[in-house]
Amino acid sequence: MPVVGARVKAPFGNSEIVGLCTAVAPDVALNPQKMKPVSQVFDTEPVLNPHILELAEWTSQYYHHPLGEVIATMLPVAARRGGALQIAPSEYWQIKKAPFDNPRAKRQAALHRELEESGPLSTAAITDLGFDISILRKLAAQDWVEPLLRAPSGATNPPQLTPNPEQQTAIEAVTATLGSFTPFVLEGVTGSGKTEVYLRILEAVVQQHRQGLVLVPEISLTPQTLKRFQERFPSVGAMHSGMTDQARLQTWLKAKAGVLDVVVGTRSAVFTPFANLGCIIVDEEHDGSYKQDDGLRYNARDIATKRAQMSNVPIVLGSATPSLETLHNSLRGRFSHLTLHHRAGSAAMPTYHLIDMRGQPLRDGISNPLERTIRHHLNNDGQVLVFVNRRGFAPTLLCGDCGWQALCQACDARMTLHHNPDHLRCHHCGSRTAVPSSCRSCASKQLIPLGLGTQRTAEAIERTFSDVPVYRIDRDTVQTMRQLDEQLAHINSGEAAVLVGTQMLAKGHHFPNVTLVAILNADSGFLSVDFRAPERTAALIVQVAGRAGRAERPGEVWIQSYQPDNSTLQELIGQGYAGFARAELERRGAAHMPPQAAMAMIRADALDPAQAEQCLRDLKLQFSGIEIFGPVPAPHARIANRFRYQLMLLAPSRAQLHNTLANTNWPRANRHLRWSLDIDPYDSF
Repeated sequence: MPVVGARVKAPFGNSEIVGLCTAVAPDVALNPQKMKPVSQVFDTEPVLNPHILELAEWTSQYYHHPLGEVIATMLPVAARRGGALQIAPSEYWQIKKAPFDNPRAKRQAALHRELEESGPLSTAAITDLGFDISILRKLAAQDWVEPLLRAPSGATNPPQLTPNPEQQTAIEAVTATLGSFTPFVLEGVTGSGKTEVYLRILEAVVQQHRQGLVLVPEISLTPQTLKRFQERFPSVGAMHSGMTDQARLQTWLKAKAGVLDVVVGTRSAVFTPFANLGCIIVDEEHDGSYKQDDGLRYNARDIATKRAQMSNVPIVLGSATPSLETLHNSLRGRFSHLTLHHRAGSAAMPTYHLIDMRGQPLRDGISNPLERTIRHHLNNDGQVLVFVNRRGFAPTLLCGDCGWQALCQACDARMTLHHNPDHLRCHHCGSRTAVPSSCRSCASKQLIPLGLGTQRTAEAIERTFSDVPVYRIDRDTVQTMRQLDEQLAHINSGEAAVLVGTQMLAKGHHFPNVTLVAILNADSGFLSVDFRAPERTAALIVQVAGRAGRAERPGEVWIQSYQPDNSTLQELIGQGYAGFARAELERRGAAHMPPQAAMAMIRADALDPAQAEQCLRDLKLQFSGIEIFGPVPAPHARIANRFRYQLMLLAPSRAQLHNTLANTNWPRANRHLRWSLDIDPYDSF
């Protein structure tokens, strides 16, 4: 008889699958004609303990998602296959000879350099840093590295900064609540030392022989980030998408066994089991990457808060730009609010400047005042960060004679022009095509790249400022955390340079030499039809602006805008994020939108648009007592040749919304018709 929480192999149709035992029925309840016995029990002890199973039940009910799929999400891929769950013996590696003299083997050189700088590392830590195990084997085969017979002595505990009074107040407030559920909002300006506050809190947790969970956005989990925690704690594990299935399983097992002091991970790490969880920290809690956008559409921040409540431990939600949901809970007294108003050390906040682009001559999107400002900072050995939130060369290829645009054949979207190699790419379905030599409508040769992408901006800056290096960082140039860390190492060498990138540069990075941040176009986000777009845009501006002036040298932020009088932009610059957030909460309340109301989005897509629309019309007939909008075509109405419709539900309370959804008869999905339910959607697309 399996125990609750153990994995079993059970018949399913004409095959067998691995499942998890969630309950054991008494013998009298079994019907031998209808019940089939399990064919194999994999575990003698629960794989998921009662706390995690309770969290699974809550998650299933809150997101109206099948319990089996929730449990599958919680289990590492390697655990779902039914294999043995054993902690592998640690294997540590150290430098055998140096310096490394094969510069052509770039990945081997990078790992050799990492071991030189960090000292001995375990195989698991090496794979956590993004190195494939084959790189390690090649170094070992050539006697560049060698295994250690025993593990090195844990954390290095480097000299610690003395917390300033605001940091100390936050540390004491949280550590005083260890052992009880208290949710905290830690609102700290960029560069205020939130990470040091996290580390001090975790030290108190570990001293009580308990464990800490730290969630970070995927984009912020770099080897630099991990190293800060590994330097302070004897045993730190990582959980992120760049790891192998076996590496993720090992972190999962070690946390469950109590071997790890701290786990630092991205969204899915919120489901990691712990032997004795003592505290949860969610860094950059506003970040959209905490929201899963397919399958189980959960928000890791909200799951973390519920888990902290169930585990009776404090949770810290940290951000320079807290989400409006978090601020709303703070204003209602549900969360305790801690603030860090000042940057750590002697660093000052940057000053803001607006450039009115109306009537301004532009060269590849850069105005003359901005070009002069960039040159001034470079001449003073500063670094400049140019923010462009679009990849590629240009978002549109246009015919100058007839107005034809290069459109995706499978989506209602324009193709983005990319260079090196030249091609057109759809950023929705991923399809690619060659760049036409003439207009497909009128055969004109006057094809014009319209708009700015990171590639075009970087090329223009290289031409204009040819005497300094230009670093471009986006998803096309940086695809692994190791690549990102190598780029950041070059940037932080200190020489004058220009950084061009998307939001990959905006979050969590410390650029001590950046004295100027230039935002080329701040308007698009404030004009979007998505009601959350102003909040996301404001947060992004503040986050990217926060990269400037983080050391002794003062920083400036220059923003180009065709609408410099835009009230939302003026609120942000004149009153800061706090002033913007107060005004935006009032606007949301007047419109009866979240967080003052509870929202769900039902989406349907089909090859036949009438089928998708009718699916939502049939569902709409079942709802009453709540506000219903739609069905209407989604803003991107066709993606990959499937037509998309959506139905928005708004209720004055979550209880009313969930009660309505719980009593709904949902349609059966098939390959022709697909539908999804999204509770607390992050966007309206």
